[in-house]
Amino acid sequence: MAENSGQASPQEQVLRFLERHDSFILTTHENADADGLGAELVFACILGQMGKKVRILNNEIPAERFRFMDPGRLIESWDPSLHGGLPGQSALLILDTADEYNIGRTKEILASVRETMAVDHHEKNKFSSIAGLIDPTASSACELAVETALAAGIKIDNNTAVAAFAGIIYDTGSLSYIKTTVRTFRICLMLVEAGVVPYSVYGKLNESGSMKTLLLQKKVLSTLDIRCGGRVAVQVLRKEDLESTGASFEDAESFVNVPLYAKDVAVSVLVKENTEGKVRCSLRSKGEINVSKIARAFNGGGHVTSAGFRSESDVEETLARVLEKIGENTAGMET
Repeated sequence: MAENSGQASPQEQVLRFLERHDSFILTTHENADADGLGAELVFACILGQMGKKVRILNNEIPAERFRFMDPGRLIESWDPSLHGGLPGQSALLILDTADEYNIGRTKEILASVRETMAVDHHEKNKFSSIAGLIDPTASSACELAVETALAAGIKIDNNTAVAAFAGIIYDTGSLSYIKTTVRTFRICLMLVEAGVVPYSVYGKLNESGSMKTLLLQKKVLSTLDIRCGGRVAVQVLRKEDLESTGASFEDAESFVNVPLYAKDVAVSVLVKENTEGKVRCSLRSKGEINVSKIARAFNGGGHVTSAGFRSESDVEETLARVLEKIGENTAGMET
């Protein structure tokens, strides 16, 4: 709710944004995950029922493991030759990030669209200029998207409910992460009442991987190194691993979570190199250490327990720098 009658709440501002335009482009961060994709599909449902035109244009098409979320194949990859005329006619809604430097090639349309707004649940990057519904207390962008649908009086269909539930399950570690609250469970209950079968969604997200992914995980896990007196686990993915297994870069997204199974590991680090040699770092923690603070030191971001950043350095230098930063932020740990 608004703090006073003269000031609209962030959610009210989003609804007004949706009302004042007739055509929309939806996008999310590059290498889109289930939460970003699910939020896009929820907002596409909202806008469709409002009688608006909508296109979902991302940096790339969804990874194979997430394609069950979009049976209608609404999600496209931005292509100026096909979509170049859309920005000037449309408003842009950015989901699951408020960082214009994190949306890949779709950043090209920012200067052309009529208006831009974000709906995001991450701590905002201080360098970002995108405003909107930014709520770091929410478990996921899908949670915010479904709440927006409820506020607008929109009833989402079964396919959209499945996508929203998948996004929430993905971003909360199957409802186990620190930002999972009563608010989250209420949304999940509503989605189950709309026809979602939790067992089915869990299986599609977590038990439908390829043998290539399993072989890639074997290679990455073989690099496991324990640092900082047993408190920090490090894994490395190199482009040669992708080439030898035939797996995709996106297949490794969940590998960073594996070392947290060990009771003594407080932080898990995965430094990964794609087939083009570009390096990213994923960080996870159990809450004792704020990995978002560490990621922000490298112009990244995320949550207390889940964060990441892109690196201009090679794998070795990136790993050395992130371990140094972890040491600076963690009393009693030595790299």
